[in-house]
Amino acid sequence: MAPLTTGAIQAILREFSQQRAGRGRYATAAGGGSGITATGGVISDYEVSGTYYRAHIFTSTGTLNVPTVTGPGLVEYLVVGGGGGGGFGDNVGGGGGAGGLRTNLSGHPLALNESPFPVSPGPYTVTVGAGGVGAAPKGPGTSGTNSVFGPGPVTSQGGGGGGGPAAVGINGGSGGGGGSFPNGGPYAGGIGNRQTGTSTPAPTQGNSGGTGQHVAGNWEGSGGGGGAGGTGGNGAPGPGSASYGGVGVQVAIAGPAPTTTGVGGLNPPTSQYQWFAGGGGGAPRGVGGAGQADAVGTTARAGAGSGGPGGGGTPGGNATASTGSGGGGTGWTGGPGGSGGSGIVVVRYQIGQLTATAKATGGAISFFGGKTIHIFTSTGTFATEPNWTAATVEYFIVGGGGGGGDYGAGGGGAGGILNGTTPIGAHPISYAVTIAAGGVGANNGSNGGDGALGGTTTFGPGPISIGGGGGGGSFPPPRGGNGGVSGGGAGSDGGASWTGGTATGAPHPGSYPYPASPAAGWGHPGGSQPSYPGSGGGGGAGSAGSGPPGAAGNGLQVPTTFKDPKAAYGDPAPGAPLPGGFYFAGGGAGGLPYVSSRSGGFGGGGGTGTGNGSNALTSTGGGGGGAGGSPPGARGGNGGSGIVLIAYPS
Repeated sequence: MAPLTTGAIQAILREFSQQRAGRGRYATAAGGGSGITATGGVISDYEVSGTYYRAHIFTSTGTLNVPTVTGPGLVEYLVVGGGGGGGFGDNVGGGGGAGGLRTNLSGHPLALNESPFPVSPGPYTVTVGAGGVGAAPKGPGTSGTNSVFGPGPVTSQGGGGGGGPAAVGINGGSGGGGGSFPNGGPYAGGIGNRQTGTSTPAPTQGNSGGTGQHVAGNWEGSGGGGGAGGTGGNGAPGPGSASYGGVGVQVAIAGPAPTTTGVGGLNPPTSQYQWFAGGGGGAPRGVGGAGQADAVGTTARAGAGSGGPGGGGTPGGNATASTGSGGGGTGWTGGPGGSGGSGIVVVRYQIGQLTATAKATGGAISFFGGKTIHIFTSTGTFATEPNWTAATVEYFIVGGGGGGGDYGAGGGGAGGILNGTTPIGAHPISYAVTIAAGGVGANNGSNGGDGALGGTTTFGPGPISIGGGGGGGSFPPPRGGNGGVSGGGAGSDGGASWTGGTATGAPHPGSYPYPASPAAGWGHPGGSQPSYPGSGGGGGAGSAGSGPPGAAGNGLQVPTTFKDPKAAYGDPAPGAPLPGGFYFAGGGAGGLPYVSSRSGGFGGGGGTGTGNGSNALTSTGGGGGGAGGSPPGARGGNGGSGIVLIAYPS
């Protein structure tokens, strides 16, 4: 891409200003949109006050491909880094800081410090940051990783991990909350990007975490993680109190704020979605239970979409995937800290018109092949509109992937897949859509441990639901977990023969296009390992995992209905039997000790290696990778969250 001249830059700046005022050459539908064609991510086409937009939503790393540009080619963006993991204190641990948030969305207060972003024909890399891991054993949570939209690039820092015992929170996009310790402190929260003033990338992204402190009576209070909209709360001065996470921020870039559900976090006081980057709640001492997630920042509450605090034997709450929010801190005997939420990147531009009118709300909405398609990557609501006529909808539903084990470990099993049709009656009808979280990878150090079971995804009458994959086994215990649909692989144990987890799903039919799935969904068992050293791969929706060297089972490709060429969701799966990507629910690879990295099954499964197991791709239901046998403190990868796709005649 050739560098822009000074005159061209000035023209773009004038056009950007006019677009914000609604007067630009490309500001109205009648003017032909922005002159941009692009592909990539989940597509959302919508209208606001007579202006039409297309948003590309990336919940996993990918590419925005721009074939043609006419005119200045200005796009608006939201870039949120991965949230930090919650701390695990000797008595209390700090909440994870939210990932940094940057946006140049027209009219948004945070856009004042951002610049116009012109695109030229070519590829733009999109990197979606992973959430940090909650601490276990006791210590600080790990920080989230950066999200990037480029070239340019626009970079948002990962959130800082929450502090552990006698430890300050970690600096980040937003800082993690400070930990605490008897007769010690105060322990400061991590510094947020906005407060540093000198950090790279630019300091416009988030706020500092709260302070953890010891108070009279041997009660400690940890700090909440900072959020994009406010600082984390300080440790409370009494038993049983939790500090709140810093407030998140709403950025309505994926669709109209009142009707776009299932993108970002929900703010209960406003009943609206598209909230991002809330800080994780800090742990109280001696009180269990997670805090309620909202964006108001009131006492004992966490930021929008963030993890609530744990304590008194309760783990910290995990943040919602694709929000960049911080994980909840935990303390005393609670462990582990909550995992931070993965980040998100959304890019939007104006288009000339919509090719159809949606007859329902919820999720990201696009139009392809005479069908209207709704895609949910976060929990929301599918609700009919007054123009709805009774129709049969086609659905494709994926459960959460299981987490990988953590020492010479088996890979996590994939979430199950349900696909079929169901009638939806006359308006008004609404259905809750629940998107499963992926199971957290085991993180028990040299003692080993199984990964967690993936969650259940639901939609529609009944409701229609599909379970998650089983967690990968480790050394010891040696057996992989049984999945709701796909089983996890077995881990190593000296000289013994152990089996992978079983699956309740039915074997797939073996040819494409697939028939409607049975009620139990598609799923396969995890691989066994007959002798030391060895580990099994997690089962996938399309095939079983195998024993050493721990190959994972493959996933399945979506039906033709959902293969919109403008979009690119699921796993691209280069080299898969069916070309073109759109794969889901691949198993996680096993972590055979001392062997170089291997990839998980087609469909978003995690890879593995001699160290930590890789996380599965978000919004694919893939299983997490099992950790290798070296170093002994390696942890398993997290399973991927689920997804719901719904289509009906336009």
